[in-house]
Amino acid sequence: MTANPLFDLRFRHSMRRCAVVLATLATLVVSSCDPARQAVNQPEITAAGETVLRKGNGAEPQTLDPHRAQGVPEANILRDLYEGLVSENPDGSLAPGAAARWDISADDRIYTFYLRKGARWSSGAPLTADDFVYSLRRAVDPATSSSYAAILSPIQHAAAIIEGKVPPESLGVRALDSHVLKITLESRTPYFLGLLTHTTTYPVYRPAVERFGAAFTQPDNNVSNGAYTLDEWVVASHVTLRRNSRYWDAANTGIGIVKYYGIDDQEAELRRYRAGELDLTSTVPLGQLEWVREHLRDEYRAAPYLGTYYYGLNLTRPPFKANRALRRALSLAIDRDILVGKVTRGGELTAYGWVPPGIENYSGETVAYANWPRSRQIRRARRLYRQAGYSRASPLRLEIRYNSSDAHQKIAVVIASMWERVLGVDTTLVNEEWKVFLQNVQQRRVTQVYRAAWIGDYNDAYTFAELLHSRFGLNGTGYASARYDRLLAQAAGETDPQHRRALLQQAERVLIADHALIPLYFYVSKRLQKPYVKGYEDNVMDHHYTKDLRIEVPAKTGEPRD
Repeated sequence: MTANPLFDLRFRHSMRRCAVVLATLATLVVSSCDPARQAVNQPEITAAGETVLRKGNGAEPQTLDPHRAQGVPEANILRDLYEGLVSENPDGSLAPGAAARWDISADDRIYTFYLRKGARWSSGAPLTADDFVYSLRRAVDPATSSSYAAILSPIQHAAAIIEGKVPPESLGVRALDSHVLKITLESRTPYFLGLLTHTTTYPVYRPAVERFGAAFTQPDNNVSNGAYTLDEWVVASHVTLRRNSRYWDAANTGIGIVKYYGIDDQEAELRRYRAGELDLTSTVPLGQLEWVREHLRDEYRAAPYLGTYYYGLNLTRPPFKANRALRRALSLAIDRDILVGKVTRGGELTAYGWVPPGIENYSGETVAYANWPRSRQIRRARRLYRQAGYSRASPLRLEIRYNSSDAHQKIAVVIASMWERVLGVDTTLVNEEWKVFLQNVQQRRVTQVYRAAWIGDYNDAYTFAELLHSRFGLNGTGYASARYDRLLAQAAGETDPQHRRALLQQAERVLIADHALIPLYFYVSKRLQKPYVKGYEDNVMDHHYTKDLRIEVPAKTGEPRD
């Protein structure tokens, strides 16, 4: 796959410019939307009579290898292409997927899955238990370089395989026959079934992987087992999927074609939606929320979402390595009330902790200064800044790195202004294309502060806690705390729900006391949906499978109706 050109747009913002932008954001006037011009509400139908769903999908996908994918844009597409053992209903509850049913042993450590007899690959080959054995081994094999491999650590021997201590063949997965799969866990894992909806657990077609290598993700080479197949991938434009006629539930898959458009510019996405070129957007531009609520209220959807927007700090290098005072000062200097009240304005909640509300059997922790008056936060921030070795005469110079997005840029400008006003920090903003941004965050060579978000992979606090484990592949901060890791290990092996919850809460307290990152706000999902798109249900995971949707084609005027 060819990467987009790198937009490394570097610009230093003086206090004057930041102040102007902050004032502009507070009184933003919508200029690109003309209330007199109505949005086009007409679905696309092919000459063959197939309905087409056109989705805005944020960034260009990094990869369509389910075992190497990292971001939400990739996961959205992969959920249509592949199907794991467990799937989800439109409301986000768990449902049988490639497995029609399963049994769980009395000690909750052995899961036996019974695959659907009619399940097939898009090539026509039967889907077997051996396909899952191969795929799960591939996901944890160090040779695959999966950043998400650690998510499979509950499976017996997975952690040792990831560390290169034992071979992938020792993974606790076995095919009892062609359609029966046994998975043995290290210990009881309450969220295991939810974990199996994640893309890292999806099966891949071994003959295609072995024949084409990394190119098995290309349209001419790809074989999948989900409701759709990969038809076209035009880099920097769109990915097109077609209904998989060999999918076990193809008869109930209503939409024939789905197109995912990678659109970094949220204003451009809104314009395309209003022009009738998109049926669903990935989000709504910050500056257009008021206009959208007024003029497209029946098409606007907002719902709670298990996600935290935060600023990551590279703890492996100066200035943040071994400098908790500085990390805390920067956090205190940010006015989160202004951020959610004047900038994002979508109903987001200020975040002074790591785990968002809505997680089952969990109550999140917060820092002590969450309820301090703003004046006290500022005084403490300035004192800690001086303690860290900086002053207005000798200011900290920082880069905030973010992936291409108008929303991320606006947030970065506002935070840079707050840091300058409260502390005197001299901030440079660095804008990068998604794939390059992810690479830089993971390598930790050039990053200082970076924009990030963590979206729950399953409804359990552990999905947030695990990101900051010292050995987790997506831990871009480099945070390494023996105490934190030990608490996570204890929680992973704990069978009592209340004691497990207490251990995870204790771990979150360690994390936020260390100021390993700066939480900013808890998400809500925001998007626009055409009125003819049916079957869409809000859920806290914000997972939506095209197979569950349908397009209601309006009746043609002048023709008889039943």
